[in-house]
Amino acid sequence: MKQRNISVEVLDQKPVVEQRVELVERKGIGHPDSICDGIAENVSRALSREYLARFGTIMHHNTDQVELVGGRNEVKWGGGRMMKPIYILLGGRATSKVDGTLVPTGEIAIEAARNYLKENIKELDANNHVIIDQKIGEGSSDLQNVFKRKGTPKSNDTSFGCGFAPFSLTEQLTLEVAEYINGDLKIKASGTDVKVMGVRCDDKITLTIANAFIDKYLKDVDAYVEAKTSMREKILDFIATKTDKDVEVDINTADDIESGSVFLTVTGTSAEHGDDGSVGRGNRANGLITPYRPMSMEATAGKNTVNHVGKIYNILSNKIANEIAEKTGCTQVYVRLMSQIGKPIDQPLIASIQIIGDKKAEKEAQRITDYWLENVTQVTDWCVKGKTRTF
Repeated sequence: MKQRNISVEVLDQKPVVEQRVELVERKGIGHPDSICDGIAENVSRALSREYLARFGTIMHHNTDQVELVGGRNEVKWGGGRMMKPIYILLGGRATSKVDGTLVPTGEIAIEAARNYLKENIKELDANNHVIIDQKIGEGSSDLQNVFKRKGTPKSNDTSFGCGFAPFSLTEQLTLEVAEYINGDLKIKASGTDVKVMGVRCDDKITLTIANAFIDKYLKDVDAYVEAKTSMREKILDFIATKTDKDVEVDINTADDIESGSVFLTVTGTSAEHGDDGSVGRGNRANGLITPYRPMSMEATAGKNTVNHVGKIYNILSNKIANEIAEKTGCTQVYVRLMSQIGKPIDQPLIASIQIIGDKKAEKEAQRITDYWLENVTQVTDWCVKGKTRTF
């Protein structure tokens, strides 16, 4: 077993669940930032699969540069129209030539982006409502060289990743309610552009929800109010399956019903009318934005799955934290992994594990951390097969 720089310490502090105030946010899949994250990840996955099919290995790439410029719409009860398409620019770097063999990285990227929109943003016409452009360049020679070295992959950046577990009730509800709206809610007028902000003050939890409604499914403002009321009732019923606590739910609080000014869209995303997006401005690798928890500013989505620790360590940190919490019963676990460029990714400069719980859990926390660092390359397979969350 390799000697690794693992530090485990027991914290003498209140866990978040015992502090007075807690804030947490989740941007749904149709939010402009999440659209960029989803496209970036799908492009990376498509390139990885192409490299594996052609060369038996994943080549250097980072496609975590996606920008979305909002279009222009004309909403109308019963159905409006798009007047100017959304513009999406795919950037980043990818290996386009290997031993004389050309790889059509640009074409692969555009196809992957369009496929992602078709599969996830159903009301958006990925052929007519969107212009997709690409300016994906070649990686720098030094990073490609780091990528090619034999043995355990060598980090292509000096960076860190963060993770924590378990989720508090506020975090759990924020994530699961957003996913419920994006998935099983079953209200046709509800679009994919969702943002849930969870706030707990003492024992009171309030979820403030922004949800883009789709005009063609609503004949007038009364139908909108009815749909919004139905949505709130369904969400409260869903929450009741998770907790018996009284949770307040507010939806589209900027609405002015009397004047008819409401959150109405043609396709269910604010990206259709002037709301822009970018990779890395939204959810972290665990699916949440958590100002009361440690976070990395690294965009996880789109980074290569082999040796970019900005991706690998954020995913692995959450895996380690969750396993420590499950197996030791610690009230709280924080994990931070930091790399040095050119060093093996299974040997971080520091693996810092902080726990709130019994000091006896230190040994198990050390063992779990060491195990997952030894098996860090599993993250690559999870990402390529879409088996792990990245945003």
